[in-house]
Formats: sequence, structure tokens, C-alpha cells
Amino acid sequence: MYYDDLPIWGFLGIVEKEGKNDPSEYKYYLFKHLYFTIFYNKDRVIEIAAQSDPNNVVDLTEDKEVDVEFMYSVKWKETEIPFEKRMEKYSQSSSLPHHLEIHWFSIKSGVIVLLLNGFFATILMRVLKNDFVKYAHNEESAEDQEETGWKYIHGDVFRYPKYKSLLAAAVGSGTQLCTLAIFIFMLALVGVFYPYNRGALLTALVVIYALTAGIAGYTAASFFCQLEGTNWVRNLLLTGALFCGPLFLTFCFLNTVANAYSATAALPFGTIAVIFLIWALVATPLLVMGGIAGKNSKAEFQAPVRTTIYPREIPRLPWYRKTLPQMAMAGFLPFSAIYIELYYIFASVWGHRIYTLYSFLFIVFIILLIVTAVITVALTYLQLAAEDHEWWWRSFLCGGSTGLFIYGYCLYYYYARSDMSGFMQTSFFFGYMACVCYGFFLMLGSIGFRASLLFVRHIYGSIKCD
Repeated sequence: MYYDDLPIWGFLGIVEKEGKNDPSEYKYYLFKHLYFTIFYNKDRVIEIAAQSDPNNVVDLTEDKEVDVEFMYSVKWKETEIPFEKRMEKYSQSSSLPHHLEIHWFSIKSGVIVLLLNGFFATILMRVLKNDFVKYAHNEESAEDQEETGWKYIHGDVFRYPKYKSLLAAAVGSGTQLCTLAIFIFMLALVGVFYPYNRGALLTALVVIYALTAGIAGYTAASFFCQLEGTNWVRNLLLTGALFCGPLFLTFCFLNTVANAYSATAALPFGTIAVIFLIWALVATPLLVMGGIAGKNSKAEFQAPVRTTIYPREIPRLPWYRKTLPQMAMAGFLPFSAIYIELYYIFASVWGHRIYTLYSFLFIVFIILLIVTAVITVALTYLQLAAEDHEWWWRSFLCGGSTGLFIYGYCLYYYYARSDMSGFMQTSFFFGYMACVCYGFFLMLGSIGFRASLLFVRHIYGSIKCD
């Protein structure tokens, strides 16, 4: 329960198991009387505690309807603790030594993954250096020598991908979500989201998402026009609906479920109307303005080599070089850098834990971005070295595959770590987590794609091609 935004924990009842091994013989009792002790300083509530009366119970063992008259008593006590310090005891709970040790272990595991990526990057740089030397030597020794490896496909590597409107929209939406995450972390680090400031995080997410819509519009439209796309208006509509559409449909379904169960999780009509107005009057105009600015930027796609008229045939590749195995490889390392911290986030969002160590979370987030970029670049190089020039979508899918791993962790958390049950809790958990993981997929996919694009431009700009 909450009182004046302060959380209260207490037991609803008791189960008597003494000397009984068979669960069917257990006795179930519900507490009818609660004692609240409220500490106050002048006209402000500072602390609240709740206790149950073990002598005032009703037997619920038999599966039948019972009329219960609940009672409560309140005792008011004065305290010297100032109102400004009333949240300190909740903040300190997640800074206890054994919790901090686990968070430090999370950082250490992330750093180990980062070092592994450092080794990958070093090896990749050595291989690239050898490639540059070999190609330069080939140019000097024999001009007509047949090209091999990634240089062989220089005429195809910048051939525009299929479904370029969808790719531009996905990159635009991912860039917006990445900007949103950075702004949220900045607010968290300056202390806006203190414990049990209920609704502050959701309010910030809605408002900042609306304010950053222009970034999605600009990024998607400018990139789409660089890829010589023509129908930029349709691309802009796709950008606006790519993340909001699935989120809106999921919200409608889950809010209907919550209303059917008469649950307090259902948003009232007034709140839904306010969110709709923010989307219609702030997010949509900013998206359109960003799209117009992106279309008018007239930026040309920077390709260091010319694209040939006819595409080369991609050689037959072994199964582990196909898209799905590559996605599994790309998603595993970034996920292994964050999985320890995931438990605490899940326990605070879906459980009763308090999460206040935003600085730790921000470090893990930065490690996640770096690891995603490095592993995607490494896999893009291996793909190009195998003379497979369709790297555009592959780099996006490999970067975003961590989102699928996080959703896999949701299954583990639900069945192994949580006590959730019933249709409403299950649908809320998997529905909203699907939206969060989809957001991660778009965000990390755009990071992986951008890193790969910079890498491909760099390596082909460093060699001399006909």
C-alpha cells in the first residue's frame, strides 16, 4: 500500500503448516485488523509502518464465500526527522554492502566483456592492416591480378538495400529511443527519480519521447533521401508508427484487460486523453518538422567507391554465416554484459525492490552500446570477407538481437524468479516487456548499423579501387 507516496509492506494473512506435510491440510487465515503507526513532523508525514493483529483473523481454509468486516487503527507519533530526509531509508536499502558487491560484480563482468571486445577490435585492426598492405602490394605488382576478399565486392557494397524505407524508419526510431535513454539517465543521475516518486519515470518517458520525435523524423527522412527514396511522406508515417503503433495496440489490449479485472493498473480516460493530446499536438508536429528539415538537408550518400550496374552473385555460405546464427552470436556478448543488472531492474519494476544505483546502470548502458557496436562491426567484416555484400539489414538485425535475448530472459524471470500468475499479470508482464524489448531492438539495431556504416566507409575509403 501507499500513504502520502510512502510504501507500506505488510502481511494479508497467515498459513499454518505446523506438523502437516500435505498442502491440503494447511490452514489459511486472513487478518481483519491492521494497526498503522504514522510519524509526523508538524504538518508533514515522515514515516509509516503497518502491523497485523494475529488474534483478529477469519478462517479461509474452506473454499467458500465469506463476508469480512475489515478494521484499522491509527497511532500518530511526533518525530524530529525533517521532511527532506524521509526518503533516505528507502534509498539506502539498495546501497547495502551485499547489494553493492553484486552491482560491482555486474560492472566487472561488463568490463571483462568489454576487454574481450577490445581483443576482437585489436585482431580486426591487425587483419585489416594486413589486408591494406596486401591490396597495396597487388596494385603495384600486377594490375590485372584477380581481386579476392572484401575488395572484390567494392562495386556492390554500397548498393542500396531492399526495403530502404523500412530501414530508414527503423534507424530513425532507434536513434530517437537512444536519445530518450540518454536524457532519462541524465535526469536519473541528477536525482529526479527518487524512490517511490510514483509516475515520475513514466511521465518523463512520455514527455521526452514526444520532444525527441523531431530527431526520428530528421534522421529517417534525411537517410531515406540519401538512399534516393522518393515517397518521403510515406517514410515519415512509417517512422511515426514503427514504435508507437505496436505500443498503442499493446496498451489498448492490456488496459481493456485491467478494466475487465477492475484493477487500479487501468489508466483512467483523462490520463489517456492527455497522452493522446501530447502525441497529437507535440510529437506529430515535431516529427513532421524534423522530416521536412531532413528532406531539405540535401545531404548526399557518401560512398567512397562507385557501385556497378549489375550486382555480383553471393557465393554459397556455410550455415553459421547465415543471418540467424550471426544474430545469436551478436546478441550473446552484449547480453552477457548486462544480465546481472537485469535482475535488479526487473525486481524493481515488477517486484518490491528499490533501485537507486543509476550511476551503475549508466555505466552498464555505455558498456552495452560499445560492445554492440564492436561485435556488429566484427561480424560485418567477416560477412564482407566472405564476399557477401548484403550487410545493411544484417548489421541492423545483429545489433538489435540483444533485445531478443532480453525477452528470453523475461521467460526465465517469470517462471524461475517471480511469483506472478493469472491472465492479467501474465499479459501485463509479457505485453509490456515485449514493447520494451522491441524498443531495445530498434535502439541497438541503429547503433550496430551506424557503427557498421562508418566501418565500411572507412575500409573502402582506404584502398584504391577502379
